[in-house]
Amino acid sequence: MAYLGIDLGTSGLRALLVSDTGQPLGATERHYDAAHPQSGWSEQDPADWITALEGAVAELGAAHPEFAGLRGIGVSGHMHGATLLDASGAVIRPCILWNDTRSHAEAARLDATEGVRALSGNIVFPGFTAPKLEWVRAHEPENFARIDKVLLPTAYLNHYLTGAFFADMSDSAGTSWLDTGARDWSEELLAAGHMRRDQMPALVEGSEAGGTLRPDLAARWGVNASVVVAGGAGDNAAAACGIGTMNEGQGFVSLGTSGVLLAARDGYHPAPETALHTFCHAVPERWYQMGVMLSATDSLNWLARITGTTPAELTAPLGEALQAPGRVRFLPYLSGERTPHNDAGIRGSFTGLGADTTRDDMARAVLEGVAFGLRDSQRALEATGLRLERLLAIGGGARSRYWLKLIATVLDVTLELPAGGEFGAALGAARLGMVAAGEASVSEVMTAPEISEEIAPEPALTEAFDEAYTRFRAAYGPTREIQ
Repeated sequence: MAYLGIDLGTSGLRALLVSDTGQPLGATERHYDAAHPQSGWSEQDPADWITALEGAVAELGAAHPEFAGLRGIGVSGHMHGATLLDASGAVIRPCILWNDTRSHAEAARLDATEGVRALSGNIVFPGFTAPKLEWVRAHEPENFARIDKVLLPTAYLNHYLTGAFFADMSDSAGTSWLDTGARDWSEELLAAGHMRRDQMPALVEGSEAGGTLRPDLAARWGVNASVVVAGGAGDNAAAACGIGTMNEGQGFVSLGTSGVLLAARDGYHPAPETALHTFCHAVPERWYQMGVMLSATDSLNWLARITGTTPAELTAPLGEALQAPGRVRFLPYLSGERTPHNDAGIRGSFTGLGADTTRDDMARAVLEGVAFGLRDSQRALEATGLRLERLLAIGGGARSRYWLKLIATVLDVTLELPAGGEFGAALGAARLGMVAAGEASVSEVMTAPEISEEIAPEPALTEAFDEAYTRFRAAYGPTREIQ
């Protein structure tokens, strides 16, 4: 028996095949592009996702005989995207992605609507799904009139795989249409966004069966016709499943394009005033909260691009010994910010530059600015009564030992590094497929990886970074203050 985890990313799709014990058998990736027709717009053709999926499956099927014993599939992916289908099932327009900010005015209007925050548990961010549909209603009325179903990217892949319309709770919580505490579509939220329940997919838990693989796909893929497709999950909920972040007191920091500080919660503790995201977890009766900064490794990538170098070349001269905070300060708001500002228009800056400033000084300032941005999210989580003493560190930025020491010291937490091996969203999706197929329970498969190393804060520099963080916050000006 085998299980397939599919992680639909913004820039590519990753497919992971695991055994019935959860051990990786094989993995592959396919890449595609996003379109940016105007400044602040970000779109993708869902047909590219299908091409990527079919190519990945064909490769895994040819390379691994175990694929023929496929029993379950789970899909994770980037959240908030609006994939619009007409009554015939055809895609009406390109999917508007999570990092598209065109609907900032619509988001502000919805966010100011009475009861919206209370029901959804969240600020209505411009990247969420509901304001995207309000933008389509205002600017593309012909397309809006044709809408029969609105599907998130993961739900669109679920539909392709099964022919059914279903979505999981974790992904749906990022639409501003879900009553996140009740785990159901809200008639009031739908009405506020001029949508109807019949335009929504059915809701299932991420670890529950949502449907079975279409017979024609099963025949073409050479697998049994009874392959179960799980509800799946949004990317961060799936990553939490992949590294066992399931219970109160467990959390991780992810240094990817965006930066995420995520904590599992045993109950529902919304705090929209902090600009935290409060979403359903991918398993029943659990939730998670996360602070999100939009430019984490993206800030380092930007500096590398304009200096004609690479991120690795920028960080290598810093070595591994943590230095005291530098004079140069960087605000990491290259694409706006979510936690704590909720401001699509805010932008980054360098201050403290002098004639003696070097490229190394600027690189160090970028790393410090991102670390301080993560501390903003930590403060927001602490405002809900949660203090995390340890965090798993994942994502591409976690390859920088200097950055990890810096973040551990700025947050005053111990960072744990997973041992080499498979973890993350694709594994989490495969685990959801295992549970949905009846192979095992959540507690049996949603386990933490072996830890290879711990990175503790450096007490001798804690006070210096506390003072530097205070100066960083002073640069906010009139923007959002963390409660």
